[in-house]
Amino acid sequence: MELRGGLLPNVGLNAVAGRPPEEYGFEPTRLSQMRAGCYDVRARIGDMNANGVLASMCFPSFPSFAGKLFTQTADKELSLAVLRAYNDWHIHEWAGSHPGRFIPLALLPLWDAKLCAEELRRVARLGCHAVTFSANPVDFGLSSIHQAFWQPLWEACSDEGTVLCMHIGTGGGMPFTSPEMPVDASIVATPVSIVNTAADWVFSQVLRDYPELKLALSEGGIGWIPYFLERCDYVYAHHHAWTHQDFGKKQPSDVFREHVLTCFIDDAAGIALRHRIGLNNISWECDYPHSDATWPQSPELLARSLAGVPDAEIDAITHGNAMHWFQLDSVERLGRASCTVGALRAQAAGVDLSLRSGAGGKPASASKRPVTMADSMLQLASALDGQVAPRPGA
Repeated sequence: MELRGGLLPNVGLNAVAGRPPEEYGFEPTRLSQMRAGCYDVRARIGDMNANGVLASMCFPSFPSFAGKLFTQTADKELSLAVLRAYNDWHIHEWAGSHPGRFIPLALLPLWDAKLCAEELRRVARLGCHAVTFSANPVDFGLSSIHQAFWQPLWEACSDEGTVLCMHIGTGGGMPFTSPEMPVDASIVATPVSIVNTAADWVFSQVLRDYPELKLALSEGGIGWIPYFLERCDYVYAHHHAWTHQDFGKKQPSDVFREHVLTCFIDDAAGIALRHRIGLNNISWECDYPHSDATWPQSPELLARSLAGVPDAEIDAITHGNAMHWFQLDSVERLGRASCTVGALRAQAAGVDLSLRSGAGGKPASASKRPVTMADSMLQLASALDGQVAPRPGA
């Protein structure tokens, strides 16, 4: 799609489920190069069943995870109309086509907080209690979370019990120190970089002014959180006299546990320290169809980290916390016997799990050495200039 003379790609790492790892890369991908589960809801249910996953939250890719596209479009009337149409489609046709199998996630017109509040209340009436929000709205050219601009949204979230979901990468993209930085290093740092968002929120006045406001840090992992909470409390004790922070009788770590749901893919360190994080603050995700996904063997891989964890805690981490925070009734609606890994996989007998080779792979500029961020950006830029050869047979 063209927008004001520019192209909007889908970066390859967003949809590599089912492709050989050696073909991962930053080049844009066609629908023909993706598993149908990336864009077809019936195929998505099949892939979820094959992976033993009961319910999923699906972030949008084309307008960006937090809808940055709409904030950058000059015609805001058109942006609002398309955004609302997307929300209606997502709630009624995507999530609504398979009740209990999806956590609806709505976009917000972030350029106007009052419109955000109106849209949030509208979708809440449709049963949607999660909205996507930028990990740093300043990166979108918007007010910071510390500005009064956002008060209508905070109030609406609090009233409706709606969770603000902040995906990694929505507050500045992938972090890197230089173009020569190995892309592996940036991929390592990206989830943990959401610590900046977590610290900003914990020490903001917002969570103290809106005690019912709930946040979710999506795809950020959990292993870093015990130290983060210790650091928050240490800094508060050592510096509040001159920084004028006042948490009353609470510690910053208390505020975090009252407001924040965290999500992990494969994080044995975090599971080992789960009680120092807060058992009610942890939820699992499989990251399908992104490059970090554990699909289609998520149960087997997760079991390694959960070895020795009591069943009640496993229930909370794998589904109970998410169902509570997002007001989801999957088990009640479908029956527990139908929601087990075995029962779900029994419905996926015809799902083809073989690897599908297509395009992609290491950038040509890095054919004999480790790939750098510069290589990856060049790979993306070359594709946008029409310099990437089409997939054989495409």
